[in-house]
Amino acid sequence: MKYTEIMVRYGELSTKGKNRNVFITRLASNVKKALIDFPHVRVHAYRDRMHLILNGEDSDIIIPKLQKVFGIQNFSPSIRVEKDVEIIKAMAQEMMREVYTGKETFKITAKRSDHDFVQTSGELNLTLGNAIIDIFPDIKAQMKQPDINLRVEIRRDGAYLSHETIQGAGGLPVGTGGKGMLMLSGGIDSPVAGYFAMKRGVEIEAVHFASPPYTSEQALQKAKDLTAKLAPYVGSIQFIEVPFTEIQEEIKRCVPQGYWMTITRRMMLRLTDAIRELRKGLIILNGESLGQVASQTLQSMVAINEVSNTPIIRPVATMDKLEIIEVAQQIDTFELAIQPFEDCCTIFAPPQPKTRPRLDKVHHYEERLDIEGMMERALAGLKMDEITPESDQQADEFADFL
Repeated sequence: MKYTEIMVRYGELSTKGKNRNVFITRLASNVKKALIDFPHVRVHAYRDRMHLILNGEDSDIIIPKLQKVFGIQNFSPSIRVEKDVEIIKAMAQEMMREVYTGKETFKITAKRSDHDFVQTSGELNLTLGNAIIDIFPDIKAQMKQPDINLRVEIRRDGAYLSHETIQGAGGLPVGTGGKGMLMLSGGIDSPVAGYFAMKRGVEIEAVHFASPPYTSEQALQKAKDLTAKLAPYVGSIQFIEVPFTEIQEEIKRCVPQGYWMTITRRMMLRLTDAIRELRKGLIILNGESLGQVASQTLQSMVAINEVSNTPIIRPVATMDKLEIIEVAQQIDTFELAIQPFEDCCTIFAPPQPKTRPRLDKVHHYEERLDIEGMMERALAGLKMDEITPESDQQADEFADFL
């Protein structure tokens, strides 16, 4: 069936009071960005819902993209016809012929925003219900939780009919919660943390630490591919590559093994905070999960956090590994994350890291390092890429070619 419009419902945005228009405007912008390859689609955002006029674009391709836009509770592909009772009846019958298999129950839900229409909502319910029974005499009507809910909305510009409600991603429009810097490794946890942050309206930029030649081009590409898996939820994501080789070599040369991880993470946090300031971010995000590795004990977190006063949000902190993996599979990052390309944290991981590092020792060992000089050189070498959903597709094609 060739749909002419998609009707979008907001869900949580409906509770936003005086700020509601800000959220709706941002959602409309994100929808346009997600559908940038469909130039004929027109987006009309109103206070109660949004209407996407397709103008001939293929709804089968648009629907999967729309399902990933945060801020959409659900939506219904619709067909617009003239506001004529007989034409509406004919379209309702055509829709039911397409979806009814002989077993389902049904209901008509009519809504009339154009009060000049010749029938009230109740009258239209009865008219269309009888029209369906005319072609399917044995069909059963059911008012609560029917198998098929045929919705009809009478508006000023026409009558709109739909029979399915598709679940959206929920949450809040990305960007309404400000910007955060996501410390993105090549692992399972940090992409899931980024997903959850975006669901609450946070615009993320991915900060990835690379230590060539110890880390490979494949490891860097994996991090970019993981970012591309998150990009459909917002349209595009800035990927920031931080050169980290010198810093890790100096830590390895000057610091006892047990404190390598603590001081490495402190340097990462210092650099991420500096990048946050340059990029006008508000928070730092990471994929730390309590107790999962040595750097994620409470004592380690306290020692690492000391270098920054910026709020650090850990969306997966209280989830166990199986829960995180389940979400990673849902958002299609898991198979990428388990590819065997090591990041700089795993390559330079000490055999016995301190799980309860002492701050006095941390300060003592850091006095051996030229922290300001190394940070200045790392920040001067930043590389930025804009990652889009197409980046992931290109990477898949490249992998197939190899």
